[in-house]
Amino acid sequence: MIVGTAGHIDHGKTALLQALTGQQGDRRPAERARGITIDLGYLYADLGDGQLTGFIDVPGHERFVHNMLAGACGIDLLLLVVAADDGVMPQTREHLAIAELLGIRQALVVLSKVDRVDAVRVQQVSEQVRDLLAPGPLAGAELLAVDSLSGQGIDTLRQHLLAFAAAQAARSAQGYFRLPIDRAFSVDGAGVVVTGTAFAGQVALADELLLSPSGRRVRVRGLHAQNRQAERAVAGQRVALNLAGERLTVEQLHRGDWLLAPALLAPSTRLDIELQLLASETRALAHWTPVHVHLAAQDVSGRVALLDTDSLAPGQSCLAQLVLNAPAHAVHGDRVVLRDQSAQRTLGGGQVLDPFAPARGRRSSPRLVQLQALRTASLEEALPALLQSAGNGLDPALLERQFNRQRDSWTLPSGLCELVTRQGTRLFDTTQLQALCEALVEGLRRFHAESPDELGPDRDRLRRYALSELERPVFIALLDEALAEGRISSSGPWLHLPDHRVQLGAEDEALRERLWPLLLAGGFDPPWVRDLAGAVQQDEASVRLLLRKLARLGLLHQVVKDLFYPEPTLHSLAHHALTLEQQHGGLRVIDWRDRIAVGRKRSIQLLEYFDRIGFTRRLATERRIRSDSALAVQLMGIKAEEGGSPSDIH
Repeated sequence: MIVGTAGHIDHGKTALLQALTGQQGDRRPAERARGITIDLGYLYADLGDGQLTGFIDVPGHERFVHNMLAGACGIDLLLLVVAADDGVMPQTREHLAIAELLGIRQALVVLSKVDRVDAVRVQQVSEQVRDLLAPGPLAGAELLAVDSLSGQGIDTLRQHLLAFAAAQAARSAQGYFRLPIDRAFSVDGAGVVVTGTAFAGQVALADELLLSPSGRRVRVRGLHAQNRQAERAVAGQRVALNLAGERLTVEQLHRGDWLLAPALLAPSTRLDIELQLLASETRALAHWTPVHVHLAAQDVSGRVALLDTDSLAPGQSCLAQLVLNAPAHAVHGDRVVLRDQSAQRTLGGGQVLDPFAPARGRRSSPRLVQLQALRTASLEEALPALLQSAGNGLDPALLERQFNRQRDSWTLPSGLCELVTRQGTRLFDTTQLQALCEALVEGLRRFHAESPDELGPDRDRLRRYALSELERPVFIALLDEALAEGRISSSGPWLHLPDHRVQLGAEDEALRERLWPLLLAGGFDPPWVRDLAGAVQQDEASVRLLLRKLARLGLLHQVVKDLFYPEPTLHSLAHHALTLEQQHGGLRVIDWRDRIAVGRKRSIQLLEYFDRIGFTRRLATERRIRSDSALAVQLMGIKAEEGGSPSDIH
């Protein structure tokens, strides 16, 4: 169990812990000289159950609230110390507010210095404390009167702590290991040592961890849990780790850094939270207010973007996004505390909903629906609503980091399916995925209706036309499934419905009938586009467009720009190539030129076209016909039907 103190300066927090543990909390010369706690103090003591209880002594001065915040994260029980002579003071209120914002729900109130006052005063202060606690989650916390110097009430306090420890359920060790660093120092003969309270998971000797946000890799070569040497430490324990790493120095580590399992490393500068403004504030919180954000042991400046309102009244809550000036690590459910720009006053705090908040569309309706779903405590509760509003599905790896839940521990809802993309798996609601498939097919059907003279769009054009909101990897995976199921067909790069056929308009058909005889009459040297356009007295663009349509239909072959060969002519050329190889064992340019009786340049262009379509393969100074090419297989089949004997084609 980890116990943390809270309270106003000089209310006896350090003296109380000394009476409980027999150890001095203020160990720094400056603290002893000034008589106040400046930084965090850590004590460990056996209260009588054979276990070491960890105590965190926090400073009470308003100037050191940032240190108090670093120590308050991760504690199990709050000791709210109120001096009987002073009563409730400003830092009493602020420390209590911070504890409530951090989600601490177990507390004992200690009325210290009761030797200085009479019973009436003790009763008055008790009533003050009860009134202070009444509106919040710590209402009804037990009050104990003590005198740390004489020992009055210390044994009773110790018994209450033992009762809390016995009833304290061990934190779950599920999830990946994460530890906020609150101290980093060097030990002679050991090297770099860091300490903190383990938030989740477990760590063992020789484990490899990553420092966040730097991403530096380190190895655990020594470990203490609850101030005892150990082989392993788990969530909820105070942990000291002796780290080893390449050129690792203590100067590279800072309070607020995290030690993480490698799977969790994903620092972010945008956090979506549920924000609560303290009721003690005197004015509303405006959009884009500069703040100090305290997350675990980290203190980073940033701004608050209100998402579902324009201003937040005191005592009210809303959805907000923290835009940080430095990267931070967080998971769903982490607690943050906000202080004003000068770090003099606590404004409020909240719970992290999404540590990977988007920069765009943060106030859109689908995004607000997602955040409302994330207000629930567990992944399983949030997942159905998240799926409904996730147009591109959910990334399981991102969910693992967001909730710190390994995939094998999930209980997935019914009606969920997986889509495998080139960038990993995406989770979809089955009904939603079916709707996307229908939208894809319907989009292609609309395209055919609007452009009946085109075979179909290519992949990227179809995405822009039918499902522009889908990310490209998701669209490609969806398209691949539709192709595999036969709902969509492809012809080269063109996508179309299986029963779609290109239909030329009346004008195009009339122009084709005029051009076709000219192309056939050209033989192995057909006219260029400009010559065809001149012959039929049409502009070049119209002729070129029609010839390209015929090429997509497979009636023409564009050998080079503006030079088209009819299908029969190209087959005749391929027959000649087959004959030449049978005669000479290969295709040489000079033999090919002489065979088809066209110039050398045109002959090479035709051979290069055969290379591109996979009919031939160039080997040094000659070419060989590929026996497995579609055109070669077709030619051999035709020859066999005509009674010929197909030769061996290399």
